[in-house]
Amino acid sequence: MRQYLFLILMCGICGVFMAGCAGPVKTGLIRLHPSDYPVFRDDMDYSGLGESIRQSLTWLRRVPPDREFEFGADRFTASHMIRSLELFQGFIKNTPSPKALRGFILDNYQVYKSSGETETGQVLFTGYYEPLLSGSRQQTDEYRYPVYGPPDDLSVVDLTPFSAKLKGMRIIGRVEGKTFVPYYERREIEQAQALAGKAEELAWVGDPVALFFLQVQGSGRIIFADGTSVNVHYHSKNGRPYRSIGKLLIDENRIPRSLMSMQKIREYLAEHPEDRDRVLNYNPSYVFFSVEADGPFGALNVRLTPGRSIAVDRSIFPLSALAFIRTQKPLADEKSGQIASWTPFSRFVMSQDTGGAIKGPGRADIFWGNGPYAELAAGHLKHRGDLYVLVLKLPAGDI
Repeated sequence: MRQYLFLILMCGICGVFMAGCAGPVKTGLIRLHPSDYPVFRDDMDYSGLGESIRQSLTWLRRVPPDREFEFGADRFTASHMIRSLELFQGFIKNTPSPKALRGFILDNYQVYKSSGETETGQVLFTGYYEPLLSGSRQQTDEYRYPVYGPPDDLSVVDLTPFSAKLKGMRIIGRVEGKTFVPYYERREIEQAQALAGKAEELAWVGDPVALFFLQVQGSGRIIFADGTSVNVHYHSKNGRPYRSIGKLLIDENRIPRSLMSMQKIREYLAEHPEDRDRVLNYNPSYVFFSVEADGPFGALNVRLTPGRSIAVDRSIFPLSALAFIRTQKPLADEKSGQIASWTPFSRFVMSQDTGGAIKGPGRADIFWGNGPYAELAAGHLKHRGDLYVLVLKLPAGDI
């Protein structure tokens, strides 16, 4: 699961843009009358959508067929979800026209719309991506910052057995003598080598800021000098609360709120190396990784599809489901590599991930893949739009 999506960062630093990030939750998903269905236009090739549907089907076939998924006030079983996705997957193989697609959806699918933020009724979209870092399998003078696996002394305690009031609550820490204490914070791990001999170094990288943002994204790929690489994926965390370094830099008047982005944070830290450790250590939270054969993976433990996978609040949106979004995307200038403008777009996506800051019906996070454009979009996207969820209709009278 993406515990540390880029949205965690942006939620803290861009509150003026994200009024719904922690606002009161409304209805969630509202069943629409067919006359209120949106215009279904997709700006991408359907091959990626077909692959993303295949990933959701892989997960759905692992769960009990009678497991239920909530779509607002309605419920559908896993076996029904499978039929819903298989029918849609088969239909798009012939690249239907917008008219044929709308008729197909009107005839076969029930559409639900997210109630969105309380203030706007819309969904705030942001983005995340898969970072690519240069690294080494061994520590060198150039690559001296470790990417840690889970520490041997880190423990997670389920408090449910202690009291009914604590049901579902967990604490993370370590045993010191006969006392359970909070786990080491970022400063202790990075500056005091608190994990020496306690955690495996999965790889070594040369840029501590890139390592910080690898933890924010939750997964990435480390490329070695011989051309080989390793996929690292979120495994666990130290249990310390996340504090936004972006908000810190805004509060200290080092970066204007209107200009805040991941790229601006990188720029500031590159220009002020003497301030780097202080800023990074302001966030005591720390992420540990595992090595995966493939990736990146989302909350369903299936591979995410660039442009087609989104992260949502699983308490409101059914994971693995087919969705449709309308918002904006950046157009990059070919020469500078910077954003030239923003343009409206719409497409089908799959709800396959979650995130620590993705809460409520007014939040969603788009996975952009890897590379310069993905990083650009993930670093700057904070635009509102609409989110719909589709599912195969039940026979009349069953809902």
